[in-house]
Amino acid sequence: MGARSETVGDAIGRHYPVLSGKLRDAADYVVQNPLDVASRSLRSVAAEAAVSPATFSRLARQIGFDSYEAMREASRTEIGQQTQAFSEKARRLQAENSDGVRHFFDRQAEACVANIDATSRLVSRERMDEAARTLGRARRVIVVGGRSSAGLADYFCYMGSWLSADWRRADVPSAGIGQALVDAGPKDVVFVIVKAPFTPRSLHAAESASAKGAIVMVVTDSHTCPALSHATHGFILPSESPQFFSSYASTVVFLEALIGMQVAQGGKPVQTRIRELEKQNRDLDRK
Repeated sequence: MGARSETVGDAIGRHYPVLSGKLRDAADYVVQNPLDVASRSLRSVAAEAAVSPATFSRLARQIGFDSYEAMREASRTEIGQQTQAFSEKARRLQAENSDGVRHFFDRQAEACVANIDATSRLVSRERMDEAARTLGRARRVIVVGGRSSAGLADYFCYMGSWLSADWRRADVPSAGIGQALVDAGPKDVVFVIVKAPFTPRSLHAAESASAKGAIVMVVTDSHTCPALSHATHGFILPSESPQFFSSYASTVVFLEALIGMQVAQGGKPVQTRIRELEKQNRDLDRK
């Protein structure tokens, strides 16, 4: 096979909803134990997971690899990229045990930094470039984000509105998701931000947009997210946190980068729009 632009976890996430129960068991093990998959034999991995070696081989082929060995090699490459982050995380955990109670702010900040570092190492630049170009070409960008993702969806849509008048939030009180999606088509992007536990309305929005032929982009934090099966572009970003709530730090960096990439690619039309918006805001502030 040629070079792959998606990680093993991305590939699993894209196919997860259609996997059988046994294949899901194997997939869960692969996502949760990447170091074992990369370093141990198929037989030992299968024994540890209580799943047959043949099931792991079927999983590899189901998610787009030629063989289990090809999937294992991809895992090795990804682990190689993460080695420093894993070792640093282990050092920090040991320090926590030896130093006594550490301030929660320090633990939270370190978790956010680790999430951003993992995102930087694993997200394909080629796939991000294509996503940014697709957003820039879209007739409309419809942003969906419910519950804890709502504020981030607002922020992303606000940033996008500086680039084009054709960015809109789907799930706002004045206009429901159905109203926003009713005219969606192949020239539109429906951008869904959905983290576990997954909001049903966001999942249904991805499914409905895909059925209408729209381009669906999904940003989530788990390979089990059902919306990934409807995604033209899917990204799984880490959200680990020492508190009860998932962290959105890596997602903020990802979304801000997508906007910045569009500004860089947008040329004079984007420059002109930003300049006109700045002037409009200054004029309004004087009144």
